[in-house]
Formats: sequence, C-alpha cells, structure tokens
Amino acid sequence: MNSLKFISLLGATGSIGMQTLDVIRSHPDEFRLVAMSVGRNIDRAREIIEEFSPHIVSVADEENFKKLKSEYKGKVDVCFGEDGLIEVATYDQAHMVVSAVVGSVGLVPTLKAIEAKKTIALANKETLVTAGHLVMREAKKHGVDILPVDSEHSAIFQCLQGEKKKNIEKIILTASGGSFRDRTREQLKNVTVAEALRHPNWSMGAKITIDSATMMNKGLEIIEAHWLFQLPYEQIDVLLHRESIIHSLVQFHDGSVIAQLGTPDMRVPIQYALTYPDRLPLSTTKRLNLAEVATLHFQTVDFDRYRCLKFAYEAGKIGGTMPTVLNAANEEAVAAFLSEKISFLAIEELIERAMERHVPIMEPDLLAIRETDQETRDYVKSLLT
Repeated sequence: MNSLKFISLLGATGSIGMQTLDVIRSHPDEFRLVAMSVGRNIDRAREIIEEFSPHIVSVADEENFKKLKSEYKGKVDVCFGEDGLIEVATYDQAHMVVSAVVGSVGLVPTLKAIEAKKTIALANKETLVTAGHLVMREAKKHGVDILPVDSEHSAIFQCLQGEKKKNIEKIILTASGGSFRDRTREQLKNVTVAEALRHPNWSMGAKITIDSATMMNKGLEIIEAHWLFQLPYEQIDVLLHRESIIHSLVQFHDGSVIAQLGTPDMRVPIQYALTYPDRLPLSTTKRLNLAEVATLHFQTVDFDRYRCLKFAYEAGKIGGTMPTVLNAANEEAVAAFLSEKISFLAIEELIERAMERHVPIMEPDLLAIRETDQETRDYVKSLLT
C-alpha cells in the first residue's frame, strides 16, 4: 500500500474493535487510528487513547464524556451519544470507517459516513438487517464501497473476486452451530447464561455469542448477504460446519464451488477489508494445516431445532420493516436472557410474538424504521413485566 490510511473505529473496546486495533498496531506504516467511539469501558478507552492518540473520541453517556473531556483537555476532542458517533463516523480526516458497534445504534452513523463518502468496513450486521435498502441505495448514490468484515461475508467477497454475478448459482454461509449445537431442544430448557457464553470456536462479545447459540447470528447474516451480494433468499443457503475452517462457499452454475478457508481468526477478514484490494502479511494468525485438521464435518440445518434461522428467512422474504422487528425483538430478548429475566428458549418466543403482531411497512424511510424499532422494543419489554 502506498500511503497511510486514516481509520475511524466505531466500537473500539468491543471484540471486533480490539482486533481491529491489533491490525492497526501490526502495520503502523499503513494505518493510523484518528477517531473512535467506545461504550462504557472507560478504562480500556484510556489505554487506547494513550497508545494510539486519536484526534476525536466519543463515549456512550454524558458522565464519562465529562470525565474524559477533563482528563484530555487540549489533547483529544471528546463527544458523546448518537451525535458523538456521527462525529466519529464523519470525521473529515478519516478515509475509512470500521463499524464494529453491536446493535441498531450503528445504522445512522453508517448512513452519515456514506454521505461523507467514507469507505465502510462493516462488522455491524444490524445496519443492513434493519435498513439494507437505504444503506445500499446511499452507497450506490455516493459511490462508496461497503466491505464486509464478518468472516462469512468476507469469505464470499473473496471467493467472488474476478467472478461475474450472473454465474452464481448460490452462496453458502457456514455456521458452527454455537454453544449448544450438540443439545436437543429439550436439553435447552434450563441452560444458563454462563453455558450459552461458551462458544466452541470464536471469541466474541456476549450478545453475538448468544446469537450464535440461537442461530440468530446466522439469520442476520442471511439478510446481510442478501443486501451485500444482491441475491434473492432462494440463492442463499446455510450449512453447519463444526470446525469453522471453511468460512463460506460460492457455487457457480457450472458446478464449480469456491471456498475460503483459514483458522478461526477475525483479524484476517478485518485486515482484508482494511487493505482491499491488496493483502498484507499477518504473522500473528495461525496457519491452516489441513493434514493436522484431518477431518471436516458438515450437516444440513434443522429449522425446527434452530427456529431463529427460520424467522430470519421469513422476515427477509417479507421485507419492509419486518427485518427491523426481527432485529429489535432479538436485541431486547437477548438482553433479557443475559439479565436472567427469561429462559434461553423464551428468546425465540418473544421474537415470534413480535413478528406475528407486526404489519410490515414496505420501502420504509429512516423515520419509519426507527419508529418500528422503538415500538418493537417497547412491546417486547411489556411482555417481560
């Protein structure tokens, strides 16, 4: 790469954010962190500020805003809330925005970054799930690249380099099956939060790990893939693959299948998004040794076992505001499970109830999406009292 690339990072203290910092740290001559947002992990935020010296930092709430503003007066511009996220996402010196926040909070900052003509490295599934039609339309309008960071979408993106869309028969997203892949539905009735958070292959944040256990993570990825690759849902399949070695596959109409393989390490797709269309060395990732792995396992997905996956296909095919309802209901239900207010299987029940009552609005604008999101959250919370 020829010049220093300035990075704005939304969600710097989360799992993807910290691994993005690993990539930046590994290539100081290629990347510089110039702006970032954090949630409430202020101790970690301070460490990042000391190491990377970003120009602007946004925090979630006013209390932490006041603390950091006082501590770094004259050194760092500090802001907070959604306005702060937007400031980071549109920071004039940044060339690229890495959206690594979790949840629908990433939508508006991403849209604003697109308007500001920033290249988007997207790890925030909910942005495309809740408003894929708006995001892709704006990206096309402003000539902005949206580069996938999810390992599955990055895999498909890599498999499609040099290929023509008209030759795609289908894309196949692989799924580990999550923490409870070897349990029956009967065995899921009394599982604990601690058990659900033990993912067999990946180190991720709490919300995404629970989504992996319910398979909602894969459901959100299906909707995301629909928008990223502009394919109908009938051309998007899911395959259970325990080892997470094959990150996804593309099947072409001549019968050829191209897959992207590697050891489970999120720094690989993160770095690919940051360096695209080039590649840089990544010495810290473990090399794949197929002779050592020896055997890979695959099986079809049981939609009765993983009901969240079925809900996602249904929401995606209905379209309009239905994916917004799916996502908002899931976020609230997962938060309730993590707070031990509901059982694991009740996550599905709450999502199903929210979807059943919703009359979708087709081609919604941003206001309709945000109103639907809030109304769904209020409804799910009302079921918890």
